[in-house]
Amino acid sequence: MSTFRIDGSLLKQMIINGTVNLENNSDKIDQLNVFPVPDGDTGTNMKLTLTSGAKEIKNIDSKSIYEVARKLSRGLLMGARGNSGVILSQLFRGFASGLEGEDVADAVIFAKALKKGVETAYKAVMKPVEGTILTVSRESAEEVSRIATPEMSFEELLSRLVEEAKRSLKRTPDLLPVLKEVGVVDSGGAGLLTIYEGFERAINGEILKIEENKTAKTVQSAQSVFATEDITFMYCTEFIVQLDSNKTRTNPFTEQRFANYLSSIGDSLVVVQDEEIVKVHVHTNEPGMALNFAQKYGEFLKLKIENMKEQHSTIVTEASYTTQPAKAVEKKEYGIIAVCSGEGLANIFKEMGCDVIIKGGQTMNPSTEDFLKAIDEINAQNIIIFPNNSNIVMAANQAAEVTEDVTVKVIPTKTIPQGYSSLLIFNPAQDIDTNFQSMVQQVKEVKSGQVTYAVRDTQYNGLVIKKDDYMGFYEKDIVVSDKKRLDVTLSLLDNMIDDDTEIVTVFYGEDTSVEEVETISDYVESKFKDVELEVLEGNQPVYSYIIAVE
Repeated sequence: MSTFRIDGSLLKQMIINGTVNLENNSDKIDQLNVFPVPDGDTGTNMKLTLTSGAKEIKNIDSKSIYEVARKLSRGLLMGARGNSGVILSQLFRGFASGLEGEDVADAVIFAKALKKGVETAYKAVMKPVEGTILTVSRESAEEVSRIATPEMSFEELLSRLVEEAKRSLKRTPDLLPVLKEVGVVDSGGAGLLTIYEGFERAINGEILKIEENKTAKTVQSAQSVFATEDITFMYCTEFIVQLDSNKTRTNPFTEQRFANYLSSIGDSLVVVQDEEIVKVHVHTNEPGMALNFAQKYGEFLKLKIENMKEQHSTIVTEASYTTQPAKAVEKKEYGIIAVCSGEGLANIFKEMGCDVIIKGGQTMNPSTEDFLKAIDEINAQNIIIFPNNSNIVMAANQAAEVTEDVTVKVIPTKTIPQGYSSLLIFNPAQDIDTNFQSMVQQVKEVKSGQVTYAVRDTQYNGLVIKKDDYMGFYEKDIVVSDKKRLDVTLSLLDNMIDDDTEIVTVFYGEDTSVEEVETISDYVESKFKDVELEVLEGNQPVYSYIIAVE
C-alpha cells in the first residue's frame, strides 16, 4: 500500500533508518577522502552528527512532523562535527523550518522543505564549493521539487530523490577537479545519499539493523539511541525558578533560549513558563551546569536531582540550597580555547595561556556541544577559540553563534602552525576586536607543512604515491613523496624556507626518533644559517612532523 502523507512517527522511523544506514557505511565513506592520509573522517563525522539528532527525538511522543523535525534539528546542531556534520545540521535546520506549522506532509510539502534545507545550508557556508554535499543536496532537492504533486506517493518521491542524488554524486568529479584526479566521488555527498537511501528503505517497510562488525567500533550505535532501557544521561533534574526582574533586566529570559542551552547538555527536556515561574525537567550528566545557567535568571523554589542509573535519589531542598549559596565568581576578561591532539601540543598551548584544550584534530573533530561546554567552563567575558583544523572551524563558529552573554571570537586557524603563531601575538591589555584583527592577520603570515603516510596508492600533481609512502604537505598540496620519512621532511623544508624566512618551528610527533629529529635540526641550522629554529615535542598522532615557517 502506497504512502501519500507522512507524520512525525514515520519521519522518526526514516531518521532511524538513515542513521543506521550511515553507521553501517561510514567506513566506506571515510575512505573516500581526497588525500590518501590516515585521517578520513567524513563518514564518522556525519554518523556522530546524525546520531546526536536521533538521540534528541528518541523520546518525543508528538506525531507532528514539524515537532519531530524541529527536535531533530536541535540535536544535529549541538552534535555537529566537522564541515560535513555542520552542513548536514544546516540542511535539516532548513528542512524543519520548511515544515513549520505542519502536522503531516505530502510530497509537495516535503520537497519544498528539502529545498528550504538546501537554501539554509548554502547560506551557512562562507564560500560554497560545487562538487560537494551541497551540490548533491541541491540537485536532488530541485529534482523532486520539480516533479512532486499532492497525489504522488512517497515511495515514488524518495525513489526519485535517491536516483537524482546518485546521479549528482557521480557528477561531483566533473565539478571538483581534485576528485577526478584521485578517482573518488565527494565523501559528504556519498554520506547524504546513504541517509536518503535509509529514508527510502523505511518508506518501503524495511527496518535496518546495525551490522555486527560495526557495533564494537561505534561510540554510540544508532540502535542503542532508541533503546528505552539505555540511559544516556544519568541525572533526572527538575527545578522551579522564580524569575528575578533585576537579573532579567540585563539578561532577558526567553523559553527558546533557555531550551536551546539545556538541549545542548541533555535530553527529555520540558520547559514551561507561567508568568514569572519557570518549571524545568531535563536528563543530563551535568546537573550543575543546568543549575548555574538557570540561576542567571532567578532563584530556585524547588529542586530535585535523581540518579537514574543507581536507582536512588539525592533530593536537594530549597533550604539546603539557599542557605549554602555558591560563591559568585567574577568573570575574567579573557578565556582561550584551543583544539589539538597530542600531550606535547596540549602542554604548549596551555603554557601559552589557553584555559581549555579540547582534544581533537584529524579523525577527532569536536562537536558544537564540546565548544559550548568549554565556553561555559571558562567563565570569561571574552572567549577566543583556535580550531587549528579546517574541518573544525564551522563547528566552532556554530557554537559562537548560539552563545549569548559572552563575546566569542573564532580565529579561523586551519593548522597547528596558524594557531601557534597567532596565539603568540595575543595581548590581554588590548580589547577583543583589536586582538581578533591582529590574530586573523597573523594567520596569513605563517606557512604550514605536515608529514604523514599514505593509506592507499594514488596520483596527485604528477606524483605517483604508493601505500605506506611518506608525503609532505605544503599548505593543502602534496609537494613530495618518498619511502623515506627523513628525505620527505628535508625536501618539504626546502620547499617552505625561502630568503624571507626568519623563524622555523618543528613540532615532532609520537612516532619519531631522537636521532631523526637531531638530523633535521642539524640540516636546517647548517643550510639556513640566518633562520631561527625551534624544535618542540608535540607528541601528535598521524603527522610525524608539523612545520611552521614565518
